[in-house]
Amino acid sequence: MNIQTQRFIDRWAGQLLCGAVSGWVKLTGMFGAPARMPAAPKNILVILLSEMGSIVLAGPMFAALRRKYPGAAIHILQLKKNQEVSKLLSLTDAAHMHTLDDSSGASLISDILKVSLKFRSIGLDAVIDCELFSRVSALLSFSTGAPVRVGFTPHTQEGLYRGSFINHSIPYNPYQHISKQFLSLVDALQSPEAMPRNRAGAIREIPSEPELSVPFSADELRSYRQKVEVDHPVTASRALVLVYAGGGILPERAWPASHYARVVQGLCNAGYAVGLIGLKDDAVLARDLKTQVGSEACIDLTGYTKSIRELLMLMHASRLLITNDGGPSHFATVTPIQTMVFFGPETGKLYGPLGKKTIILESGIACSPCLTAYNHRLTFCDGDNQCLKRIAPDPVLAQALQYLGTAIESPAE
Repeated sequence: MNIQTQRFIDRWAGQLLCGAVSGWVKLTGMFGAPARMPAAPKNILVILLSEMGSIVLAGPMFAALRRKYPGAAIHILQLKKNQEVSKLLSLTDAAHMHTLDDSSGASLISDILKVSLKFRSIGLDAVIDCELFSRVSALLSFSTGAPVRVGFTPHTQEGLYRGSFINHSIPYNPYQHISKQFLSLVDALQSPEAMPRNRAGAIREIPSEPELSVPFSADELRSYRQKVEVDHPVTASRALVLVYAGGGILPERAWPASHYARVVQGLCNAGYAVGLIGLKDDAVLARDLKTQVGSEACIDLTGYTKSIRELLMLMHASRLLITNDGGPSHFATVTPIQTMVFFGPETGKLYGPLGKKTIILESGIACSPCLTAYNHRLTFCDGDNQCLKRIAPDPVLAQALQYLGTAIESPAE
């Protein structure tokens, strides 16, 4: 099911269902004082249906849950296509990972019914809905039967109605990094008195690290580096720079291909190998870039890595990643690689990768950012993303070369 169909169903059918559930809750007397979190909960569910990068941004939240409730089983509900990341990052036990298949409407409805029954049989103490204004996730939080339901509320924002049955709600704040807001959801578990409506929330800095890691042995990384050199001999004598030029499900997040070509050409001329990464769907773009660059040092690595784990090993074997806003920029934070990431339709102030190895590139024009939870991430620029087009390639190339010039000269192992 494509993203526009999902948005249409969520907006219209979702609002009706949320209204019906809210009316039912009120009529049956369940609209009273919010349920309280037990001192020693046994089962907590986190609903996280967003893109894979959000899983990394939620890392501090999962760490906080484990510290605060060491005896609780932390369950995760996410889309089937995103589960690989959670398993790789060991967010919780594999037995506590649950999925929804959104490849078709029928499979999605079937899985929603199955997981709702399963969670009711488990007996959840609480559910945390990490989605901003998704109606389906709000309805799922109710269908699980959890007495404590935590999530974001639009408060007085119009057009974002998702019912009134989230009984431990916090206001969504578009001015605070999303990782800080995920941590506030953990605070809201405790009791109604701990909610921001009644007293101030905790003062926090943006988490300095994702609090997640993927262990690799030195032999494993060395072996993978050797594989890359055998498959692409140019990388044996040149340090490798990775470039992700695709826009993913939101093409307006992509820096212009011609700009990328200029930077890649400059890096190749300076003695570096540049690997164009991405999924198989990005192969056409990669071929076009290779043609524009016209250098044997520019190699097509789209589809080369067969898993997220392999992608992380490739990052370990590389010096620098230049990327659009998306999953690779967040995966990079659990590796030593330096990252330069473009933001425009969305902002690094809200969704920037965690850690200190990221350079955020933004133009700062008046209409940026334009994708928000309040407009369902629908831009009004009709694809003419001036916020990214106005980031000139030559300063980006200079900044990349400046970093590479101060890094260790031998390729990473």
